[in-house]
Order: sequence, then structure tokens, then C-alpha cells
Amino acid sequence: MACVYKNPNEPIEARVKDLLSRLTLKEKIGQMTQIERSVAASSAIRDLSIGSILSAGGSAPFENALSSDWADMVDGFQKSALQSRLGIPLIYGIDAVHGNNNVYGATIFPHNVGLGATRDSDLARRIGAATALEVKASGIHYSFAPCVAVCRDPRWGRCYECYSEDTEIVRKMTSIVSGLQGQPPQGHEHGYPFVAGRNNVIACAKHFVGDGGTDKGANEGNTILSYEDLERIHMAPYLDCISQGVSTIMASYSSWNGRQLHADHFLLTEILKNKLGFKGFVISDWEGLDRLCHPRGSNYRYCISSAVNAGIDMVMVALRFELFIEELTSLVESGEVPLSRIDDAVERILRVKFAAGLFEFPLSDRSLLDIVGCKPHRDLAREAVQKSLVLLKNGKDLSKPFLPLSKNAKRILVAGKHADDLGYQCGGWTKTWYGCSGRITIGTTILDAVKATVGAETEVIYEKYPSKDTIEHNEFSFAIVAVGEAPYAESLGDNSELAIPFNGADIISLVAERIPTLVVLISGRPLVLEPRLLEKIDALVAAWLPGSEGEGITDVIFGSHDFKGKLPVTWIRRVQQLDQPTDGVNSCEPLFPLGFGLTYN
Repeated sequence: MACVYKNPNEPIEARVKDLLSRLTLKEKIGQMTQIERSVAASSAIRDLSIGSILSAGGSAPFENALSSDWADMVDGFQKSALQSRLGIPLIYGIDAVHGNNNVYGATIFPHNVGLGATRDSDLARRIGAATALEVKASGIHYSFAPCVAVCRDPRWGRCYECYSEDTEIVRKMTSIVSGLQGQPPQGHEHGYPFVAGRNNVIACAKHFVGDGGTDKGANEGNTILSYEDLERIHMAPYLDCISQGVSTIMASYSSWNGRQLHADHFLLTEILKNKLGFKGFVISDWEGLDRLCHPRGSNYRYCISSAVNAGIDMVMVALRFELFIEELTSLVESGEVPLSRIDDAVERILRVKFAAGLFEFPLSDRSLLDIVGCKPHRDLAREAVQKSLVLLKNGKDLSKPFLPLSKNAKRILVAGKHADDLGYQCGGWTKTWYGCSGRITIGTTILDAVKATVGAETEVIYEKYPSKDTIEHNEFSFAIVAVGEAPYAESLGDNSELAIPFNGADIISLVAERIPTLVVLISGRPLVLEPRLLEKIDALVAAWLPGSEGEGITDVIFGSHDFKGKLPVTWIRRVQQLDQPTDGVNSCEPLFPLGFGLTYN
């Protein structure tokens, strides 16, 4: 072949060097630019050599689009990229953070906090591999996952995106990277991006660094720590991701001791790239550059120079990409951003594109379509739910356990807003950015699962908000009350109270005062449980945000499987405890300590 970069038999670094030498400044900056699909015109992709496109949360081809529809859309964008002067394929990215959660019919796995309760690194790896297949079936190359933040305060709206408050548990669960990208071979160069083949995707460890340690759990807040503690608590999981060949790392919106991460040269370049040896690319978060000045985005030229000079390689510009390209071009021409910094960024981006095989296989593989939402993947999600459940209470009298429940009870009351709401069961980052209510995708609610589990002679009565009349005029064997949080994401989920919403405590009290009651709590974090409320109920299960497979819950509460989950986070008694000086999250006389979890045996 005439061009080294087009020859798959040439070493990746030779291909990168050859292609880089052929690029104009305009094309280099185009490669550094990631734009939202809603503004991705074919002419712009082709003429500006745009490097990447993404879907924001909920940004789909159309309502309830299937994987084949996504593949059609992504292939259309890719064909425009291939028509550019040098035919450089683009990377299409999406927040596939618990399965390919934007796509209708995809398997929705438990959110990370639930997976952290399993402590099962092999399970995480298998979920990564299944997610990769369902992402690639949609024509998408890049998942903005995993989040490897260490959540030190449950008031943070991204607590559920974290595996644990404990660094070692988070490190263990980074095995999902090897599921998404494939397992690098022995002797693989440290820090070098690795994507095994067509059934794998580019992964993204996020958000570098310290986002789980902000003051009072404020999203996009300030983490006040020494460098030694930042390294020990929050940076350690990135070492594991880098050792597995993670291809990209996303900078955090948050600050470290008042220094915004998107503009922190010390952490992004001196530490991440130079000390830790990361050779993939660093990507900004959504409009992350705009947040570097006040009012947001006002001095865009300053924002761009600060972030790019700090070490951001690909910029999730999202919408105003023409201004970004114009300003960055001017900054390079004026010498405010060195050309060497641009070349370094583009080298890293091209390295990932070659490692991912995009030049050889730029278009979607339609043979994968049948695997989306397939039974083996749903069985895997169901297994994950089974292993993630944490039994916090079982019986008012320790000598008389309440669970497992009988499948042959005469009459069961199922109550609570969360018992028959698939959207609430899945949580945020499902169909839309912040999640939503209702039958938002294909799956099984807790109520569906109860009905499928009990015997034919058992009557199941469901009331979202049970009335006294129902409770007093029916003889129930027991009740299952499912309550918890509405879906949320990021700052929308920041919560200073952590009370059970939707009058959940009142519903529990009403039912538990009259009927033996199991409470299933659907939440992305610990919620405050008043002692009198806890005394009234017979059993309590933390089910986190379990996803699309509700039968994983009934498998365990009806005794087909034992409880295996252990708390990945400390369960506080009162929110005020979070502001007390401690030697760690778990030293504040918790209601249930980190690692707590009962079993049947």
C-alpha cells in the first residue's frame, strides 16, 4: 500500500507517525473535537475531519430506537468521516454505564454500587464483555465507562455510579475494563491502549481524579486533600485501569484544593501521563472547558488554552464546535498553545483509533444484532442482581428469621411506588440522562417477578399506595413493600437529607403495623432509616438500582438463592454524621458498617 497508515501490517506507532505527518493543522484540531450527534452535519464531519461524535444521555435517533436503528445512524456518520481527505474514521461514544442503557431492549445491569456489593471481579468482567457486545451491535465504538470514583459521601448525586467508598473494592471491580476492551496479552506495554477485537469497545476510566471526595458530596465540588491522600484513596484505581490497557481517561468537573481538574497540568500531564505512563488520550467531560470561567463559557479562548495546555487531548465540545475549532486554531497560530501539544494530543487519539481497529472495520457488524437483550445476557444481569442484594434485617426475633418468603402463601400484598416501575428500578442513565418512570424498556419489575414466582393458588394484590381498607379487610400472609428514590443523575441527585422520598416511611409504617413486612429499598445509596421504622419491619433488603431483571430479587427473597451481597458503603444513622471529623467513613457508629450483610445460613 502507498500509505503506511492504511497498512494494517505496519506497527501502530509507524501508522500514527505517518498519518500525523499528513495532517494539516485544521485536520489535527478536527481530530481533537468531539461533537453531539444533534449538530453533526455530514459536511462538517467530512470537511473538518471531526474526530468523534457522542450521544448525550437520551440523545437517540428517535424514541425507542432499536440497536439496528442506532447502527444505521452511526454508520451514516462514519461514511461521512471516511469521505474526508484522509479517510480517518471517527469514534462514536455513549454513556453505556450499566449496559447499553440508552438503547431500547438492551440488557440493563445493576448500577455500580450494586456491583460493588457483590465484590465479584469476574462478574464485573463478564458484564463488561456483554455490554461491549451490545454496544458494538449498535455500531458504537466507545463507552464512557467505568466510573472508578471512590465515593466518600452518599450525598453525592453520583454515589450509585461508584463501586464503593473503599478504594480496594473499587480497584477489584476495575476488571470491567478487561471485559469491555478484552484482556491484554502477557507482556503488553504498560499504559498502552488495548482493544482486543471487533467484539470489544474503547473504555474510559472516569473522572480523574478525586470526584468522589468533594466537600459535603457536592457534584463538581472541591476535594480538599493532601496529594498523598489523593493518590492513596482516589488515584489508585486508575493504576489498575492503566495496567489493563484502558484507552481513554476522562477529566473530572471537580477541583482539587481549589484547582479545577480540567486545567490541572500537574495532575493531567505530570502525574497521569508522565508518572503513571498513560499513553491513551485524555478526554474532557461534557462542556467541561466552559466551566473553567465565570459566567460559564464567557472567556472561551482562555478556557480552551487552559485545558489543552494542561493535557486535555480530545474535547467534548458537544455543541459550539465551530467556535472551538476557530479559537484553538488561532491559539496555535499565536503560539499560546504549542503545536507540539496539538501533535501529542492527535498522536494519542490516532493511537487509540488504530488500536481499536477502526481503520480496518469502521462500520457496524450487523451479525451482533441478535445478541442485544438475549437470554444469556439477561441471565447474567439476573445473577448480578442476586449477588448484589444486601440483607440488613431478617426477623424481629433473631431466633425466628422472616425470610425466605413462602411461594405458596395464600395472599400477598405488594405495595410501594417502586414495586412496578421499571424506570425507577433502573435509575439514572437509563433511556435518558437522568432516568424516568414507567415501562421504559424491556424488563421485569418486582411485581412481575413476584407473580412469576409464587404458586397458582397465591393471590397477589398490588397497590402503589395501599389503603387502610385494603389492609384491614384482607388477611395477608405477608407484604412486600418496595420504596426508594426517583431516578437522578449528577447534580440533580445531590441530596443533603437522604430521606426516603414519596412518603416511603409512611407507607412502610402503615403496612408494617398490621402485616408482617419485607421492605425492599431501591436506591443509589444508603437512606436514613429511623429506629422506630426499622423496629416495625420484619426484614429489610438493600436492592440498590438493580436494572431490568427483577427476578433476581425474587430468586433470593423466596429462597432459591442465598444472600451474598455485603455493603459497599457505610449505612449512616443520620446525615449529620457525615460532617463529623472521622478517621474514615466507617468510623462514625453507623447503623450498618461497611461490609455488613446477613445470610440465610
